[in-house]
Parts: sequence; C-alpha cells; structure tokens
Amino acid sequence: METTKGVFKRGSGILLHITSLPSAYGIGDFGPQAFRFVDFLTKAGQKYWQILPLNPTDTIYGNSPYSSYSAFAINHLFVSPEQLRRDGLLKRGEDRLAASSHPSRVDYPSVMKFKTQILERAYENFKNMGHGDKDFEIFCRNHDYWLDDFALFLVFKREFKQAVWNSWPQKIRTRDKKAIEEKRDIFRQDLEKIKFHQYLLFKQWANVHKYCRDHKIQVIGDIPIYVNFDSADVWAHPNLFKLDEDKNPIYVAGVPPDYFSETGQRWGNPVYDWEKIEALDYAWWIERLRHNFSLCDFLRIDHFRGLVGYWQVPAEEETAINGEWIPGPGDAFFDKIKEVFGPLPIIAEDLGVITEDVTAAMKKHGFPGMKVLLFTFSGDQETHPYMPKNYVEDCVAYTGTHDNNTVKGWIQHDATVEEKQNLEKFLGKKIKVHSLHWDLIAAILKSKAAIALFPIQDLLGLGDEARMNKPGTAQGNWHWRLQSRQISSALIKKMLALVKETKRIT
Repeated sequence: METTKGVFKRGSGILLHITSLPSAYGIGDFGPQAFRFVDFLTKAGQKYWQILPLNPTDTIYGNSPYSSYSAFAINHLFVSPEQLRRDGLLKRGEDRLAASSHPSRVDYPSVMKFKTQILERAYENFKNMGHGDKDFEIFCRNHDYWLDDFALFLVFKREFKQAVWNSWPQKIRTRDKKAIEEKRDIFRQDLEKIKFHQYLLFKQWANVHKYCRDHKIQVIGDIPIYVNFDSADVWAHPNLFKLDEDKNPIYVAGVPPDYFSETGQRWGNPVYDWEKIEALDYAWWIERLRHNFSLCDFLRIDHFRGLVGYWQVPAEEETAINGEWIPGPGDAFFDKIKEVFGPLPIIAEDLGVITEDVTAAMKKHGFPGMKVLLFTFSGDQETHPYMPKNYVEDCVAYTGTHDNNTVKGWIQHDATVEEKQNLEKFLGKKIKVHSLHWDLIAAILKSKAAIALFPIQDLLGLGDEARMNKPGTAQGNWHWRLQSRQISSALIKKMLALVKETKRIT
C-alpha cells in the first residue's frame, strides 16, 4: 500500500471556483481579485485553494464546468480585462461592461457577449501592433497536441451552424487531410485568433498560479472523468471512444439505479474504448494529466470509480436501467501514469456507493478519498466512514462540496429529524443555526484528515441562496458570486486562530 505522506501536507483550504470571485465585470476572472483571494488565504493560514474545472462552458449545458467541448482549453470567460489593459491589448473605454452586471450572480449571456467582444478587440489590437509575439509562437508549439484541433473545431462549429460534429460534411467529419488543409488556408486568421485567445488565458492563469506558489498556496484542480460527445476531443480522437462507423456512440456513461433514482442516471457521455487506449500506451490520458498538472498542484478526479469499473449504457436506451458494469483500466493505467509522473498528487472523488475493488485500488496506489461531513448524520454513527473520529490521515475532508447545500441551507431545509438528532449527539449540545458552520469546520480541522477543505459559503455561514449547484437540475446553477465586503478581518482572525489551534499551520 502506498500513502500520500510527503505529497499532501497537513493543512486546510477553501473551495471557491473562478466564476465566484468578485470582479467588476460580471463574473470572476484571472484579474486583481484572484490575487486578493490568495492574499486572504495566506492571512487566514490556509495552504490550499480548490477550484472547479477550468474548461470552457456553454449555456446549452447549463454553464456547468463539468460539461465542456474541450478537455484542454481554458474558459474564455475567465479573461481579465484589467490584465489585457495592462498588457496594452485593450485601450481605455474598450472594457466597458453593460449595466446588467450583477455583483452577486453571474448573468452568463451578457458576460459571454462582453468577454467575446473584449477578446476580439484584444486580437485586433495585437494585429495592429504590427509585430509578432515569440511567446505566442512558443505557446502554440508547446500546446500543439490539442490546440490546433480545438481551433479547427470551433471554426467548423461556426461554419456548420453549431451542428454536432458527426453531422458535418463527410470529409470534415472524418478528418480527411486534404479537406482539412483547404479549410485551414481559408480560415487561417480565425484559427490564429482562437489560439491567441487561449494564449492570453493560459498566460493570465500562469500569473495567478505563480502568485499562489510564491505565497505557498497550492491549487487543487478538478477534471471530469468523461468528455462531451460534441467536443474537440472526440472529433479529434474518435478511435478512443466506443463509436460506430457513422461516429455515433454505441454506449454512453451513467450510473445504475440506486436509492436516489429508480432509473439510474444516463449522463450521455461517450465511454472510452480502454483496449484501444491501452494499445496506444495511454497517450491521450497522459497528455491530459500532464496538461492539468501544469495548471494545478493537485488534481481531484471526478467519478474516479470509472477508472476501476464503469456503468455502460447502450446509447439507444432512454434511462440507465439496462446498463452493465465494465472493468476499467485499473492497475495497468495507474502503474503507467506513476511511471510517467512519479508520486501522483491525485484526490479520488469516491462519494456515493463505492465497491471494494475501488477502495482497494485507492489504497494500493495511494489516492486519498473524500469525506463529506454533511453526509455523516444518517445510519450507524459509530461506524460511519464520514464521521471525523473514523477518519484516516490519508483523506480529504469537507463540510460539503459544490454539489451540496451549504451547512446553513442543509440544516434549515434538507436535514431529516434523524439527522438533526444525530447531529446534536455529535455536537453534545443543541443546534444553533447561526454558529453551526463553525462547529462543523472546527470538527474537521481537529480530525486526522490530511487536508480539510471548506466551501467559502460555509466559512461565511451563508444559506441555500448561496448554493453553487443542485444535481439533477438544469437551470439556476453556477451563478453564485462572492462579494469583496464579505471577507472581513474578523473572518481572517478566526480562521487563523483555528488552524493554529489544530496544528494545520506551523
């Protein structure tokens, strides 16, 4: 059995996605407030900043960061107008946002329009400067594994009126080299513009990430195990997925029926053809991990269990009932990526029903799992694995995640009578709604868990109005934003005292 000692240092951190950062431009970005948030983490004695996936989002998929048309690109909504202005790529007045901007909610349609406009202007100004940028050329070379395909994919999506890629003209759909080259010549400047936008985004994030490292804050990133069917990745690498001759999915991903759903969940993502991926020495996955390790210090793999065994549903099925469990790549894959990367700074998302083979793989390869305190207060309290007294050191503990209600929202709206009774036994006192979040934060900080993480909403004691995501709902998610005034000196002082008391800072 391997362990993560030496990889994960005892400490605590905050979960806050980029979209939720304060900013003057309708959505969080890689601008000044990102740096100020790092300052807050430092002053509060934190060691970790957990974010959600950085990939592009789309209103068609409810703006979810777990549903993207690229596993490699960065979301253009994160571009900072201030940084563009600092770099001479925006002039005064070119970064004005429409008055519809809201300080506590993201208005995605207006923000998308605005960020697209300023990136277009930045490219025009770059071209008008009349000289090349060697760093841009180096970026394109260093990212050639995915960048060219991504740019082509976006150009073709626009040309073919946003149609799904497997309905494009046959030669483009099947990536005929001559047809692609002809289109490349026609759309040369459009392709360069898309690449330039990505260059700016990667450059801005690199500055934020460097600032984190300079302040001894480590970033925990997040990657969904699956990719969207209508994505640059599946168009560019259809052989890695179980598709038929017409490039339609034969099987799709999901999870089987359980206590929460009689029909299971049919996610619809194409499943990997792991035999073909193994025959190619796991090249695409290695590139994906290498890419993400360059962006973050640690990675949480969403639906980790799918790497050990996954639920495969025939594509024609409307529900997940008639799926079956298929063995994942397992040890062979984990051994290969350890051979390439050495000790792996990976956190396994192992929430829900987890079988013994998944637990065994995590122990064997040293992947810590997650413990969510809000899931603790039902069932046998003595043996519950999410009870703090039962934590092992090799785990990452949370009050809740981006998919949970906040602590305050949970106790006010979701907790059952049994859960409230068990919570009072756990606390040894009556529940006080206004201070419950601090009771639960303290319990996790005192535990053995190597890393303790808290959504910023729980640190602030906010209710369900601040919830980030409600699984199973398509609308109203991913909108919540932090406001600068909510970070107070009193909050910093209290958190710093707690981490000192629980020996999570030296």
